[in-house]
Amino acid sequence: MSTPQAYIVDAVRTPVGKRNGSLAKTHPADLGAHVISSIIDRTGIDPNVVDDVVFGCVDAIGPQAGNIARTAWLTAGLPLHIPGTTVDRQCGSSQQAIHFAAQGVMSGTQDVVVAGGVQNMSAIPISQAMIAGQEFGFTTPTAESTGWRERFGDASISQFNGADMMATKWDISREDMERWALQSHERARAAIADGRFDKENVAIGDCVADECPRETSMEKMAGLSPLAEGSRLTAAVASQISDGASATLVVSEQALKEYGLTPRARIHHMSVRGDDPVMMLSAPIPATAYALRKAGLSIDDIDVVEINEAFASVVLAWLKETGADPSKVNRNGGAIALGHPLGATGAKLFATLLNELERTGSRYGLQTMCEGGGTANVTIIERLS
Repeated sequence: MSTPQAYIVDAVRTPVGKRNGSLAKTHPADLGAHVISSIIDRTGIDPNVVDDVVFGCVDAIGPQAGNIARTAWLTAGLPLHIPGTTVDRQCGSSQQAIHFAAQGVMSGTQDVVVAGGVQNMSAIPISQAMIAGQEFGFTTPTAESTGWRERFGDASISQFNGADMMATKWDISREDMERWALQSHERARAAIADGRFDKENVAIGDCVADECPRETSMEKMAGLSPLAEGSRLTAAVASQISDGASATLVVSEQALKEYGLTPRARIHHMSVRGDDPVMMLSAPIPATAYALRKAGLSIDDIDVVEINEAFASVVLAWLKETGADPSKVNRNGGAIALGHPLGATGAKLFATLLNELERTGSRYGLQTMCEGGGTANVTIIERLS
């Protein structure tokens, strides 16, 4: 008896709106509804046969609270009997949403799942959920925990601290990071000019193309002040605050046959691993090693890589440890240039990975990203079309 497979029929995303840009005033439910409607329309799937909607979202308060997956589906005017659930694995939330969707399909309990994510960082600033408890006496999510302090002390738990720690541990200079950032912008601008994102982007209102890439130079970046005294980091080597949404249709083999769908890829492997929560951002390194071992592949078997550019130090440390060919990594730019709408980024990168595999006629694509709490998802897909 063959192992059940999870197939990818389509993947879409909004263009990413820059901070206070074209999407800033768009309600997160409307952002999510837009990509859900787009994936339904593009694939022709009957919305009545969808088993679940799994969406990633971070800082799920205010307009992002109350199970945004369900809210976005209903906002799209779709059937009341279809449920939804919201996932928070921090920056990897919508990548995890795809994993949950695929696991539901591969378990045989589901046949059609919409997975994706949404985030309006202009409307709800980053980390608002983490500071929401201050009025109730909790300064951070962990500071008042006796058990946490006994294990990890009073070390600063922040992505900035983690990125700095990685730059120090892997001896990555500010110039190294700025050179990678410059390349990210150059690649992103070239990809936009070449129309490489056209197949995955579904314009919404005035947001018809990614807004974050900018003209910069090594000289301009060298003139920026560090994010903290003694830090190697500047804003130029960090991902950009931004807004957006993304969605993917994951189905079973039975659904392919029953609904006349054509798969573009299949999930070859999916896993998630953890690492030091204080360094926080290093988990893609052991997670990639684990995934390749479980999948029976080497890094040289991977044709295209999408690794989230939370900070340049994350990608550069990962490259040092994995020995991956830099020319295969973030070929169309990354979050430094294209933005990182937290809960939407995982499925956004997934759409880009799928399209780049098709554009280049390649077989295997690997996606990974660092996440708050020191975890990292890894997804390996195989192109079929």
